[in-house]
Amino acid sequence: MAALRKVTSCLRLLRSSARVLLGNRKPGKWKSILFSSVASLSVGGGLCAIPFRQVDNLSHDSLVKRAASLVTDSSSTFLSQATLALIDAITDYSKAVHTLIALQRRYLDSLGKLSPAEEDTIWQVIIRQRAEVSDRQDECKRFELTWITAVKLCETAAEAAYTSGAEHASITVRTNIQVAQTQVNEVQKLSADADKKLAETKVMEVERMAQYAASLQNTNEEEEVPEAYLRED
Repeated sequence: MAALRKVTSCLRLLRSSARVLLGNRKPGKWKSILFSSVASLSVGGGLCAIPFRQVDNLSHDSLVKRAASLVTDSSSTFLSQATLALIDAITDYSKAVHTLIALQRRYLDSLGKLSPAEEDTIWQVIIRQRAEVSDRQDECKRFELTWITAVKLCETAAEAAYTSGAEHASITVRTNIQVAQTQVNEVQKLSADADKKLAETKVMEVERMAQYAASLQNTNEEEEVPEAYLRED
């Protein structure tokens, strides 16, 4: 109705202007001006505009709840990405550790069977793999700090949502926290198992190297005995 009244008022103004303008002796000139005035009123007066429906006013409580829901959604997204990054980092670290274990055990099994050049080559590979393990471990620590921050952020967002009345959003983000913690705990078990096997391999390496050194010493002593007898004769 408001738009219709506006159109009617514009038409009345046009008719009044036409009566004045057409009274002049140069109708062509005034006709052009009249048409341009109609176009201006059509655009500026809103003859072709679609009436805008005004949204009912929202209360402060509703706005706060909506804002709290947005915060929980954003923090959950942050937690999801941080969890995925940490899981991938721990998985890559575990793979690197198992590769190092395989290389070290292969070397220990080959003690005394390798030429100096072959032994040097495999040691270079082991050194590079140890550096890879160290880099992966640093990456795990970095993503773990990010993940812990994401968990704390989600906990804060859940508390804010609960106090603002957005209970559903609070429950959802707390559930996301539990799922993320379960996933990280599972992959950390794999990492802990890899670390345990690496420690066992280091102990094995110390024992094997000690045995190998003792065997070399015994061999040298056996080789020196005949010479001693020869000198006594």
